Amino acid sequence: MSFLTFLPWLRRPAAAAVVFLAVLTTGQALPERNFETTRTLATEVSTMVELLEQVHFNHEAVNSRPKPELGQNLIHDYMGELDSQRLFFLATDQEAFTRRYANALYYNLRTLGKLDAAFDIYVQYEKRVDSRINWVFEELKKDFDFTSHETYPLDRSKKTAWPATQAEADDLWHRRLKFELLQDLLDKKTIDEAKQNVRRRYERMLKNLADIETDDVTEIFLTSLANLYDPHSSYFSPETFEDFSIQMRLSLVGIGALLGFEDNYCVVKEIIPGGPADLSKQLQPNDKIVTVANGEGEPIDIIGMKLRKVVDLIRGQKGTRVKLTVIPAGVTDGSVHKEITIVRDVVKLNSARARAAIYDVPDAGGEIVPIGVITLPSFYGLSDDDQNGSGGEERTSATKDVAELINRLDAAGIKALVLDLRGNGGGLLSEAIDLTGLFINKGPVVQVKSYSGEVQVDNDEDTPISYTGPLAVLVSRFSASASEIVAGALQNYGRAVIIGDRSTHGKGSVQTIVEMKNVSRMLARLPDKTGAAKLTIQKFYLPNGSSTQNKGVTPDIVLPSIDEYMPIGESDLPHALVWDEIPSTTFSGRPLDPQILAPLRDASQSRQEHLEEFAYLKKSIAWYKVKQELKEIPLNLDERRRQKEVDDAFKKTMDTEKGQLAKSDFPYKEFTLVPPVPQPATAEKKTEAADSEDESTLSTEEDAGITKLDIHLRESLRVLSDALSLSKNPRYWANGSAPLTVQVSKNG
Repeated sequence: MSFLTFLPWLRRPAAAAVVFLAVLTTGQALPERNFETTRTLATEVSTMVELLEQVHFNHEAVNSRPKPELGQNLIHDYMGELDSQRLFFLATDQEAFTRRYANALYYNLRTLGKLDAAFDIYVQYEKRVDSRINWVFEELKKDFDFTSHETYPLDRSKKTAWPATQAEADDLWHRRLKFELLQDLLDKKTIDEAKQNVRRRYERMLKNLADIETDDVTEIFLTSLANLYDPHSSYFSPETFEDFSIQMRLSLVGIGALLGFEDNYCVVKEIIPGGPADLSKQLQPNDKIVTVANGEGEPIDIIGMKLRKVVDLIRGQKGTRVKLTVIPAGVTDGSVHKEITIVRDVVKLNSARARAAIYDVPDAGGEIVPIGVITLPSFYGLSDDDQNGSGGEERTSATKDVAELINRLDAAGIKALVLDLRGNGGGLLSEAIDLTGLFINKGPVVQVKSYSGEVQVDNDEDTPISYTGPLAVLVSRFSASASEIVAGALQNYGRAVIIGDRSTHGKGSVQTIVEMKNVSRMLARLPDKTGAAKLTIQKFYLPNGSSTQNKGVTPDIVLPSIDEYMPIGESDLPHALVWDEIPSTTFSGRPLDPQILAPLRDASQSRQEHLEEFAYLKKSIAWYKVKQELKEIPLNLDERRRQKEVDDAFKKTMDTEKGQLAKSDFPYKEFTLVPPVPQPATAEKKTEAADSEDESTLSTEEDAGITKLDIHLRESLRVLSDALSLSKNPRYWANGSAPLTVQVSKNG
């Protein structure tokens, strides 16, 4: 019987309850066990396969492929999850497992729930790891030559093959050991200290093997299977699902960061708005955490440590300090470390709420124009379940907060408004729809297509418009999901000029969590705990029918950005759903007229070519591109030291230049919905702001909430200043409205 019989609610989830889920990618080495596929586990495996085949949005495309090909791809991807840098397996391992399992793998999973392939591949991985680490211990007893001109590849993931022979693997590992030792030598360690550190790291890796259980192997394998359908689908083991459920219900004390594992490193995937890490401004997405210390305790090297253990180390009691050593995002030289201290706390919703500021921007004639900026970290609010629950605490939402800030900014006399969605990874779909309605007449905001092909149009039904003046939306490569819906809809309606990176993230899909026992009568009858599937079941389309998936939203005015050269978009993920389009829905709007966009683009391009701040930005990008294009890193100590001196000098020069350019930041006054949150004790000390008449309005010359030398924001303010100048020229008016303003219908 089809699972659709048991899952009628999957056909059309309530819009207000759809959450854009963050992706947590895990990959970790695991040790030999007497793995056993229990009756419960076998049923879960079969259930997972059937859910993917029947419910996943991409099921038709994947199911149409030959099953031997899917089996071969699954074996390759699963081995890659275990050994992402292609260091332990040999090419002959992949060939042997493909011959043995590929043809019947899908049948065994779907019909029998058999995990023999997953367990056998893992056991071989365990043997390779054990053998290689013991080889490392012997090699560390020898001398190393750091005067040669050998190199080591910085990234062996992606399309890199496993070593063809044992001799090729030995050569690779000899160079890898030199690479790891150099990291410590450049960090001013002696060779003996460096060897001791490397040995401890691999000893810990061996020790961590003992923590791996059947459920861990199953989770990695079934997630690899789900990832053949798309990168946001996965399998949660019973333990992981229990942890996930707790995090959804409670505020756990920690630093407020979503962590994942890549290449044996613990990587910061996302900074939770309002959390200690967000407030401290010290930790960034894609930073790699290498050590953790509690208070004044000794730092613990966490490279290769199981992710769950790392999370336990970082969590702790409210008010206590955790010290982290990180390799900053974008740094290619792993010897570059920085130490940060964060005070643990709960994630406070008030700290993650929208905030605003008014900037004094001089126009072409030198006249000061007040322009408002509203920064929205996420599309927070209440799902249907939350709204129907009990509790007398204050209820808020992104839409209500933005509307309140608009009222304050309007009262203060702003002439134009920037909605800053950079770094906004999404949230509630209902909030994206309602917030768009603050700026347009009622009408379609997003189209949602289900896995069954049914299309639902979600409209803004609210007639009143909160803001009718000139509007810009500022986006980045990190603007995803709900952010892309808002930016894309406002672009479709011609309501705002979109400014930012070359494209937004490109996550135009919706995931839902399905607990296994809720879809299998057999599992429901068993006393054992069961896991869950996270499945992609819908795709988003803009009112004009264009998908936000993969391509994201293309800004009207593109600004130079380092993000463009980082593999951080949806299109960089394997097996990402394709971009497509569906028929346009009927809506009363159209993109901005080229005669309006052309002069705005031309003026911005001229500034990008002549202003010092863009020269500074382009130098940073050029330096980063050179580093990103570096595929091999030298293993010569003197050469690495010289390069480090050059890099340090460049950074020092750029820091000085940034400080000088920041002196020309536009003066501003910030508006917050709640009293400002005290900065953590470990954050850099800031000058206290002077008192003002309104307790929630601060003079923030040194406020941590506003970034110094925010080049993209500065340019967005200038673009709006240009638009205001255009509005004074009648030839740019269209249908009785000035550029970037609402064309209010006669019926209201």
